[in-house]
Amino acid sequence: QVQLVESGGGLVQAGDSLRLSCVGSGRTFSGHVMGWFRQAPGKEREFAAHITWNGGTSYADSVKGRFTISRDNAKNTVYLQMNSLKPEDTAVYYCAYRGTGLGSYGYDYWGQGTRVTVSS
Repeated sequence: QVQLVESGGGLVQAGDSLRLSCVGSGRTFSGHVMGWFRQAPGKEREFAAHITWNGGTSYADSVKGRFTISRDNAKNTVYLQMNSLKPEDTAVYYCAYRGTGLGSYGYDYWGQGTRVTVSS
């Protein structure tokens, strides 16, 4: 089992920055892909970013150039630095861990989410 706990969400204004953190326990993060997803009110959950075991990254077009995903395997932590936030970034942000890849959206474990609200 893997337990994931996100933190760092909040209410900010457009143009501000936030840094989300996801701390895991139960298994080591190293060697596994970690992802961030988000779900806006009334919408489907969508991919935001992922990072491979060796630091390779991928981003949704909607966040590319503004968000940066990183990881610290020694701390079992993955981060999402979000800059130049827009009202359309408002969502609950979820951290996800890929083990077998057979779970939802290809991830097996999910955190409880942290809410980000961006006002205009």
